[in-house]
Amino acid sequence: MVEVRSIEEKDNQAVGEIVQASLKSRGLNLPGTAYFDPYLFSLYDYYQKPKHAYWVLEKDGRVIGGCGIGPFGESETVGELQKLYISDEEQGSGYAHLLMKKALSFAEEHYGSCYIDTFASLKEANKLYEKYGFEKLDAPIKGSEHNACDTWFYKEFQ
Repeated sequence: MVEVRSIEEKDNQAVGEIVQASLKSRGLNLPGTAYFDPYLFSLYDYYQKPKHAYWVLEKDGRVIGGCGIGPFGESETVGELQKLYISDEEQGSGYAHLLMKKALSFAEEHYGSCYIDTFASLKEANKLYEKYGFEKLDAPIKGSEHNACDTWFYKEFQ
């Protein structure tokens, strides 16, 4: 049984390890990626701010992934899909859809659009974004913090 729930302080270590392991296994543990985000192992505190939320996937009492929404830079109207990661051994089971639905529902309530920066090499993730109506951009929107990324997506809410 898999449950999607809001992050709790006890989840910080597990989520940080999933993010770092995922990036490292793909050779993406680079400066300018989430791997080096200063708050990676304190996501609970980071997502307590207004218009921020982070959810974890819990399976059999163990955190297997997570996803967040927060403002993009200083924007009041653009939200950012942040740190959508699922542990490698749990990928391919449709769990990312549970997180996407939760995250986009929240984003649509709080923002006029949503942005993602990622890598072209993450083909399955990019297919997921397109399935949920994100359009690929030719360049990052101004203010992107993850300057190592080479692929960007944007979605306007109706």
